[in-house]
Amino acid sequence: MRYFKTTLLALFFISGLSAQTEGDDFFGTSYVHEIRFTFNQANYWDSLTDGYTNDYYIKGDVEIDGTLMTDCGIKFKGNSSYNNPSIKKSFKIDMNEYVLGQDYDGLKKINLNNCFKDPTFLREKMMNDFLRNHGLYAPRVHYTNVYINNTLWGLYTAVEEADVKVFLRNNIGDDRGNLFKGDPTGDLKWLGSTESLYYSKYELKTNTTANDWSDLVNFINVINNTSTANLPTALDTVFGVDNYIHTWAVHTLFSNLDSYMGSGHNYFIYHDSTDSKFKWITWDVNEAFGNFSQGMSVTQIENMSIFYLPLPAANRPLNNNMLQVAAYEQALADAVCEYTLYDFSSAALEPVIDSLANLIRTSVYADPNKFFTDLNFEDNLDGTVNILGMPPSGGNFPGLKSFIANKRLAVTNELVGYGCFVGINETETISANVYPNPASNFIIIDGLDNISDYSIVIYDQLGKTLLRKDLQSNIISLDEIESTGILMIEIRERNTASKKIVKLIKI
Repeated sequence: MRYFKTTLLALFFISGLSAQTEGDDFFGTSYVHEIRFTFNQANYWDSLTDGYTNDYYIKGDVEIDGTLMTDCGIKFKGNSSYNNPSIKKSFKIDMNEYVLGQDYDGLKKINLNNCFKDPTFLREKMMNDFLRNHGLYAPRVHYTNVYINNTLWGLYTAVEEADVKVFLRNNIGDDRGNLFKGDPTGDLKWLGSTESLYYSKYELKTNTTANDWSDLVNFINVINNTSTANLPTALDTVFGVDNYIHTWAVHTLFSNLDSYMGSGHNYFIYHDSTDSKFKWITWDVNEAFGNFSQGMSVTQIENMSIFYLPLPAANRPLNNNMLQVAAYEQALADAVCEYTLYDFSSAALEPVIDSLANLIRTSVYADPNKFFTDLNFEDNLDGTVNILGMPPSGGNFPGLKSFIANKRLAVTNELVGYGCFVGINETETISANVYPNPASNFIIIDGLDNISDYSIVIYDQLGKTLLRKDLQSNIISLDEIESTGILMIEIRERNTASKKIVKLIKI
């Protein structure tokens, strides 16, 4: 039996995330935002289309929840999300493009994604929140209704920009290093020592004037040209390995194959100047929960090995070469085990799904340009939806709740060979009472025989972790939790899969 506790590293990341300021008001709200575009150009749509083709912003006024910012930069964004016949395109807003210093809640850029392959609108937020709640690098996500010249355009996910220095400072604590985007084909294969050979496969997002790619070339050299015996020592000197392994584990659990582990792109790597190590940043997870199938059926996606590599495996040298090292293979299994024991379960995630669905349901129904029906939205929360036609609106879309249950069962069976034993039955077996409820400053938990064997996690209706601690007393202070309203308390018996979830009203 393997036992797991939250690492000091993860606690450091979580505390760092909670200390952010820019964007806290926008991404921390419990309501759907309203963003209004006003274009004064007669042919603004043609201008947006030309701006997409030639990569420039057009001017437009942007109003967010009643706050007006004039002369912002607005443009279409995306690849597959753009290249479909719908008028519901994805957008990028840059408040600072034409008016120097203009921002909203400290944010200069916001991405608006159209959820073109997600009947539930939840995939992107669920996975990014899971990553962030575990101290891993990923953008924040919320929801907004978008209007164009006073016409409702639809419900969008609002996604934090990850290739800006404010994101690096708030998440990594450093903004002086090189940030590379693994697009369009960031497979990390060795092409030689000449830096220009990598220009067409990656994008340098910071320090572009210096245009020094030597750190990336060295990183790729270590990945590809180090012997298996020496790889752990060499890789650890240039890469945040533990952070990556845990990120890899989350991508595995959510079967997010439109990523490095599948399609070979959709990520950032940042060369942290404080320790000279690259850090992995997740990006663009709108096809999580098995939506990007690479030709597999829903059943195959749900039962995909935690060590999945697309063929030929040599096309993903980072993952392939790491899996040749027994210690890395075990570490990945351990990370998957840790998440499966505690947080990747129906008991933990179904309340989050229900809360988010309740938050956006009215906006989903009102969306005049959504890609799926209201019934598709409701059905796909629970089970797989099969829609006739070609993608993006046609195909098989794994249900969120059924996917979690089936994936967890498959992972549980595979992990046995790595010393991890996860209880399949998620029935709540902890007998405990929480009072007072409603509560203001503290709660008392009664019914636990040995309080030190338990821990609690308190999160809000959006799944954001507000408090995580091992119990030493049955009296828990709520003073550090500023949120009010409905909260969820998850009581866990450490070293087992037993848990109990209690709804708490904080006043």
